[in-house]
Amino acid sequence: MPNRFIYVAALLCVALSNPLFADEPSVAVQTVAPQRGVIAQPVHAYGVVDASASNLVTVNLPYVARVMRMLAQSGQRVARGTPLFVVQADPAAALGFVQARSAATLVQDEMARTQSLYDKGLATASQLAVAKKAAQDAQETLSAQQKLGATLGDKTVTATEAGVVLQVQAGNGDQVQAGAPILQIAGSGGARGNVMLGVEPADAARLHAGDPLTLNGLSTPLADASIKGSVVLVGASIDPQTQLVDVAANVPLTGTAFIPGTRTGADISTSEGSHWIVPRNALLKDGKGAYVYQIAKNKHAHRVNVALKVENGARYGVDGPLDAALPLVVSGNYELADGMTVRTQATPAEQGSASR
Repeated sequence: MPNRFIYVAALLCVALSNPLFADEPSVAVQTVAPQRGVIAQPVHAYGVVDASASNLVTVNLPYVARVMRMLAQSGQRVARGTPLFVVQADPAAALGFVQARSAATLVQDEMARTQSLYDKGLATASQLAVAKKAAQDAQETLSAQQKLGATLGDKTVTATEAGVVLQVQAGNGDQVQAGAPILQIAGSGGARGNVMLGVEPADAARLHAGDPLTLNGLSTPLADASIKGSVVLVGASIDPQTQLVDVAANVPLTGTAFIPGTRTGADISTSEGSHWIVPRNALLKDGKGAYVYQIAKNKHAHRVNVALKVENGARYGVDGPLDAALPLVVSGNYELADGMTVRTQATPAEQGSASR
């Protein structure tokens, strides 16, 4: 009887040493929960807060005048309606307005007198028509003089839009000719671009007017500053000097430290859409294309083929039949094959949380 027990024990040891009875090989992996959301592919650009001709407003007068008081100075921020300077029209220019006003008053009185005579049968319809035409011509001449703005006495000229005064080209007592620039303002509003950027030609094809962007400062004082804006124009040619494609952006810079001439960087969001958002190290590629691994409930790896849509730093936006309930492998996936058994390990973030 003892010999039988010894024999059975020996057979059991031999059976357990057989590979058929050994534990199935497994791979240690780390996983995260799959997420679906909106992700965009950024295009990096560099440029300067613009003060180009397309963004400048030159303030001048359509008549000869003398600057009585210059109220604005170079570098000053101004809002729409801010007083810039006070002028006095040249006597000859002001005389044109006075004469037009007097003539309009005279012909209006003459038309009223002719109308009265016509009503009494003492003037013909032809005479009344001539009087009305003269009154109309006189009124149009007066309106033209009023648009010129050459009136008697002092006149305060104000800013037509918000911006920064760049150049002041006249001072107190200066006489300026009609059309001569008195000062320039770099506008900061409207639909025009106030930031000029440059992008690589290969990236320009992905950009469109309306794409959102984030403007960033490059200097140390502006390192943490960022402002949201949008693209308003994408150039259709390569700048021969920079070998980049020009991109104009509109960013609300009023009241910020981004003054004209500030060097900036920008991240322009393109190809924005809703996709599965996976870490970069979760995505693998082979001859069949891109794929990821998810862990099924039986602790086996399951390959999921995906299509790469967006690259955004350490994240990818992909499309494919992922299961939101199954963990996504982010570490150890290079050792996996479809159907292989896995052992799940805590991620560094989970380990740090557990230690606290």
